[in-house]
Amino acid sequence: MAEVADGSVVDARYSVRGRIGSGGMADVYLADDEHLGRQVALKVLHRRFARDQQFVERFRREASAAAGLQHPNVVSVYDRGEHDGTYYIAMENLPGRTLRELLRQEAPLSQERAINFGIQILNAAGFAHKRGVVHRDFKPHNVIVAVDDSLKVTDFGIARAGASEMTETGSIMGTAQYLSPEQAQGKPVDHRSDLYSIGIMLYEMLAGRVPFTGDSAVAIALKHVNDVPQPLSQLRPDIHPVLEAAVMRAIAKDPAHRYQSADEFIAALEEARSAIRAGGGGYTEGWAPVAPPEEEGRKRWPWLVLLLFLLLGGAALAYLLTRPDQVKVPNEVGREAPQAAAQLVNVGLRPEIVRVKSFRPIGIVVSQDPTAGKTVEKSSTVKLRVSNGPGLTSVPDVTGKPLDQAIKILKKQGLFANTSFEHSSDVSRGLVISTTPVALSQVPVGSRVQVVVSSGPELVAVPDVVGKQESVARSTLEDAGFKVSSVKQDSTQPKGQVISESPSAGVKVAKGTRVTINVSRGTPQVSVPDVTGKSTADATNALKAAGFSVTVTEISGNASEAGKVIRQSPSGGSKENKGSNVTIFVGKKGKKKGKKNGGGTTTPTGP
Repeated sequence: MAEVADGSVVDARYSVRGRIGSGGMADVYLADDEHLGRQVALKVLHRRFARDQQFVERFRREASAAAGLQHPNVVSVYDRGEHDGTYYIAMENLPGRTLRELLRQEAPLSQERAINFGIQILNAAGFAHKRGVVHRDFKPHNVIVAVDDSLKVTDFGIARAGASEMTETGSIMGTAQYLSPEQAQGKPVDHRSDLYSIGIMLYEMLAGRVPFTGDSAVAIALKHVNDVPQPLSQLRPDIHPVLEAAVMRAIAKDPAHRYQSADEFIAALEEARSAIRAGGGGYTEGWAPVAPPEEEGRKRWPWLVLLLFLLLGGAALAYLLTRPDQVKVPNEVGREAPQAAAQLVNVGLRPEIVRVKSFRPIGIVVSQDPTAGKTVEKSSTVKLRVSNGPGLTSVPDVTGKPLDQAIKILKKQGLFANTSFEHSSDVSRGLVISTTPVALSQVPVGSRVQVVVSSGPELVAVPDVVGKQESVARSTLEDAGFKVSSVKQDSTQPKGQVISESPSAGVKVAKGTRVTINVSRGTPQVSVPDVTGKSTADATNALKAAGFSVTVTEISGNASEAGKVIRQSPSGGSKENKGSNVTIFVGKKGKKKGKKNGGGTTTPTGP
């Protein structure tokens, strides 16, 4: 489609600044609402769809569905209309980045941050579901993340209100990686389809990847229908089992096996958060082998048996010719080391503990040799490799670097970034201001480093000081954080009054920006030229050149004064305001019948 040009005005109201996004159905532009004085995001339907009544209906439905969803986690829709052969929606313009951009930079997220994001998205979904609206296209691209980690859901472009089905039979809407199995099969969907998509988003937040990928949308859709997702614990060993269970239930194939409402899903996430904070789930900070009470007895019985064998002679020989007992090695991976060692002892095996670096919690068995299920002789040694944590690394110095580069540097050190933004007049927008812990600190591998990024200088609206006295205007601007320069100029406005300012009032600029105010010097006074004795034309030209307007009044005089200035008011040499009027009295060139010395004829002229 042809783009909406920068600077063009849509529907005599929205002045377009530039395109800020594009989707399958529409382009999104940043625009100024000239009626209400605010910035909006203007979604304009692609013209190739404008003649398709189905697409137009879907686009209109987005506006009506979203306009009825006034919620802190839902993007507000202000207006809709037609423009230049297509249709538009005006909605809230949000600072921040999409969840897709955040995950690309920071995934996997910490468990509590993922829970926080999930609950906010579910709050938006639940609010819509209670009003009969199914979003049908939940994905990270449609979630905006503010600098304080608050979220808003946008793009109700394929939301379905009520029970009416407006898509073609079998058509698949939405991004394939987040489709529910019923969407992938083109079946009717309800609110539980949204819960599945949100579950996939949570899976990605925690694992750093979606559960199903493929070479085409069809291949991915088929996996949603047929394949079982890999357990989160295999991709992220530190995940709490309660949280893993909550997410895996949300992405069950059968809608009846999922949560039946957003509120139920939220309750499960809150339970997981409580379990994480309580330190539940069977994980410990460290471990020490614990011998069962009967261990000492176990240590003595081989000697007693040996003595018995020596005494019995033939019986001992018979035993030596008998094959030793065989046992199956139990699975100890994922268990705490003390319990794993005790179980091996109980089945007649000897545990050997080897500490290894691992991202699994300290004290958890990460592997074993022989593997589980293998048959071995009793008293055989089973080597248990137990996590000793990931080891330590130094926090690199990333101050002054672009965020993307800083994240890459941290990842090379085995660290992850949590980002926050704050205004700075000293550090350019997009560069790192500081980190916590600070550079060169020793932290465990896999730790998260808080990275503070500059969002540039704080933008402040220029106060309106036109009409104020210079001293008041200067104080107002300086109190708002601006530098002030003043320029004096002639004006008909009272002396000392601000005539104009640049940048103009209301424009948002960085604190510390210099604002120039133009201050009236008042109306200047100039000397009135003495034009007595001059011809009318010469006198008029001289007065106009000095900045005065001229009124010519003819009066009677003697013959030598005809056509010349006899007198003037104000008189020559006096000081008058520039632009004021000077009247010249010029002798008449002829006599009028019936009068000897009558009044004059007045003719005004401009300056």
